[in-house]
Amino acid sequence: MTKAWFKPKRIGYGAVPISWQGWAVMLGGALATAAALNAAMLAWLGLIAGGAALALGLTILALVILVALTTVASRRTDGGWHWRNGRE
Repeated sequence: MTKAWFKPKRIGYGAVPISWQGWAVMLGGALATAAALNAAMLAWLGLIAGGAALALGLTILALVILVALTTVASRRTDGGWHWRNGRE
């Protein structure tokens, strides 16, 4: 495996970034998700054209971004993901 971008959390399930690539993925994913959900809210409120259909599409886009972010993080984590109770 190439150099890991994330390490497993000490307690719980998931991973935390340990390299600049991991931090870039997390920041990019967070900004893209926030932008999609913000635009969805504006569409739902009628402040931008598109209405409920656009809001639903952007919400689905945000979910796809989160799934992609989780997939990248799990594949680039050193040691894999499983529940850790802090006693290991």
